[in-house]
Amino acid sequence: MKNKLGVMQGRLVPKYQGRYQAFPIGYWKDEFIVAQKFGLDLIEFILDFNDAEENPLLKSGGVDEILAASQATSVSVKTICADYFMEAPLHSSNCKLAEESFKILERLLEAAKVLKITDIVIPCVDQSSLKTEESVNRFIKQIIKIIPTIEAENINLSLETDFAPKLFIELLDKLNSKNITVNYDIGNSAALGFDSDEELATYGDRITDIHIKDRVFGGEPVILGEGNADFVKFFNKLKEFDYQGPFIMQAYRDDEGVKVFKKQLDWIKKYLNG
Repeated sequence: MKNKLGVMQGRLVPKYQGRYQAFPIGYWKDEFIVAQKFGLDLIEFILDFNDAEENPLLKSGGVDEILAASQATSVSVKTICADYFMEAPLHSSNCKLAEESFKILERLLEAAKVLKITDIVIPCVDQSSLKTEESVNRFIKQIIKIIPTIEAENINLSLETDFAPKLFIELLDKLNSKNITVNYDIGNSAALGFDSDEELATYGDRITDIHIKDRVFGGEPVILGEGNADFVKFFNKLKEFDYQGPFIMQAYRDDEGVKVFKKQLDWIKKYLNG
C-alpha cells in the first residue's frame, strides 16, 4: 500500500490571526483546493481550544461541510490533531477542566465516526506534558474510560509525548490497547535529542501517524534539511516496519505558507518515494 501524503491544516493558507498553527476559521475550505493542486491526499484537521465551537468538527452541520469539501477535491480528512488538549489537558489537575475536556473528546469521536477518521493525535508536550507521576496517572485514568469506544470504532488515539523511549513504551503498556498508538514527530524528536533508531526499535510497530518536521536541538522549527533531524537514518529504520499510516507535512511555515511548503515538499519526496 502506498502511504498517503498530507498536510497539517493551515500550512497552505495565510496564518490565522498571526498564529503559527491554528484552525483557519472562515477560509478553511480554501486549503482543500490548494492541497488538490499539490497532489496531496489528506489534510490533518486541527481542533483548537480557541473558538472550538466554530470548528466544523464540533459545529452543527460541520462534518457535512468537511465531507463536501473532501468530495469536491478528493482531499480526505482521515486524521485530527487535537491541539485543544494542549490548552486544556485531559490530565489537568483542575477536575472541572479535565471533565470538560473529556466531553470534548467524546464529541470529537462522534465526528470521527462519521468522517471515518483513523487517528486522533493527542499532544502531551509543552504545556500539556506529562511531567509528574500524578499527571501520568490522571491521564491513564481518563484514557482508559474511552478505550471501549475507540476499540469499537477502530479509531486510534495517537499519542505524542516528550518521553524517552522506555517511558513511552511503559505508558503504552499500561494503557494496553491496540488503538492507543504513537504519533511520531521527526523534528520534535530531534529537538529533544532522541535517537530515532532507539525510538523505532522500542515502539516502531505502534506508530500510526508521522509528522514531517525539522528542528534544531533544543530549538525551533526550521526548513527541512536545515536542522538536526536525520531523515536518512529515520527513513532507513522505518523500512523495517510495515508502516501503513500517513505522512503529514508539519514543516516550517512563514506568513503565507505556499512557496515555502512547495520547496520542502520537493525536498522530502526523495525519502517518501525511496
